[in-house]
Amino acid sequence: MRLVTLVLLALLGLVHHELWLDKGGVQNVRALRTQLQAQEQANAQARALNERMASEVADLREGLEMVEERARGELGMLKPDEVLVQLAPVRH
Repeated sequence: MRLVTLVLLALLGLVHHELWLDKGGVQNVRALRTQLQAQEQANAQARALNERMASEVADLREGLEMVEERARGELGMLKPDEVLVQLAPVRH
């Protein structure tokens, strides 16, 4: 009976050693969870920055198109190597 108790205590000690001190133990899992949370936060910040920048690019593109359209229509401006052709209505 005493031998069985010693074997069981030895196995329990081995399990606790692996649980607390080995590579796949509790401390390693805690460290990995902390790293995961930090990476998820960094990803969320990067995602928000990307969305903001994409919105700014879209606004700039749209803004430039509006400026170009206004310059052509109201000021009669042309791009280099561009020819303006205007058609006048025919009166009878």
